[in-house]
Amino acid sequence: MDEDKPPFRYDARRAGQIERRWQDRWERDGTFRAPNPSAAGRPKFYLLDFFPYPSGIGLHVGHPLGYIGTDVFGRYLRMTGHHVLHPFGFDTFGLPAEQYAIDTGQHPAVTVRQNAAVMRRQLRRLGLAHDRRREILTSDPSYYRWTQWIFLRSFNSWYDPAADRARPVDDLIAEFGAGRRATPDGRPWRELTAAERADAVDAHRLAYLSEQVVNWCPGLGTVLADEEVTAEGRSAVGNYPVHRRPLRQWMLRITAFAERLLAGLDEVDWPEHVKRLQRNWIGPSGGPYHLKDWLFSRQRYWGEPFPVVYDEADPDRPVALPEDMLPVTLPPMTDFRPVPQDDASAGCPRPGSTCTSAASSTPCCTCCTRGSGTWCCTTTGSRGAQNRSAACSLRGTSWPTPSPTPGAGTCRPPG
Repeated sequence: MDEDKPPFRYDARRAGQIERRWQDRWERDGTFRAPNPSAAGRPKFYLLDFFPYPSGIGLHVGHPLGYIGTDVFGRYLRMTGHHVLHPFGFDTFGLPAEQYAIDTGQHPAVTVRQNAAVMRRQLRRLGLAHDRRREILTSDPSYYRWTQWIFLRSFNSWYDPAADRARPVDDLIAEFGAGRRATPDGRPWRELTAAERADAVDAHRLAYLSEQVVNWCPGLGTVLADEEVTAEGRSAVGNYPVHRRPLRQWMLRITAFAERLLAGLDEVDWPEHVKRLQRNWIGPSGGPYHLKDWLFSRQRYWGEPFPVVYDEADPDRPVALPEDMLPVTLPPMTDFRPVPQDDASAGCPRPGSTCTSAASSTPCCTCCTRGSGTWCCTTTGSRGAQNRSAACSLRGTSWPTPSPTPGAGTCRPPG
């Protein structure tokens, strides 16, 4: 034994022993549990952290930087007599989680729970004061049942400028029917067809479908946010080409609330320069209107299902499900890998058959019906995805393609 070394020297090993001992006690005693408070109890405070994506490599240095700050603030609030609810959660839905599962050959539901367990263990070693009984995983149906409920409330609501708030669409229909609100073309409500009435109502819903120019990534089979696209115009995940093209997307009509957002900034305890930035970004409803309706339908498989079905008579018409059918869960899938779509520009959203060149039986492209035309995209050899025009026929019916080409092909059933 080293006689010069003190028997109780406070080194890294000793610090780890002390910290683990206290962390075990805090967990055993439920020190950071926050029971439901009574109405006449201590002042309440809800402290919420940014939910991290549970990656396979665990925490990075940026995570503790933020979480330690909120933990210190929560400690201060408790010491000043507040009842603090400080839950934690993991952002377990999304393309990164799905891509990681594909890379590892496991289902996303398995990988996100495994990765969350790693991060949970790391967070515990930091001694953070989270109430772990209230932990949230955004891919848990018991959680996204309520986000689906919020979606239904938005879909079934409209913004009334006169009342300066959202109201049920049933009230809007009643106003149309009573003549208190004019229809789009001025005709009486009773003279409109069912489809025209539905169009008039859909044009006011807070959650609505609209064709928007988006970042379409054929290789990943999904739409990407701007921050998911590199400066070279490729996907941050997988390095696939990304193209700007119009697609129908779900939107939230947040621009209708611009004036309320501006007025609400006066009641927020923020630094004035931050509120000025927010005012300039939102912009008044009659001015330069930076705020845009929010596009939120970027997902492939591993994402929250929209609680809607589509009318058989009108396939483009969404119909909200009743609340008692929530949650709408994802279908169980063993193979959830995307089918890359070789459409360098417009391309094929849903392959229907294989197109074989006139000179050989080698599949040269994928053909599918899209509106009144069939799109062909080459996939031969080492050539990149290109738009190919050919006279394709299927079951004796011909469709024109964008432009003529010397070659001709025949669309044959897949396989």
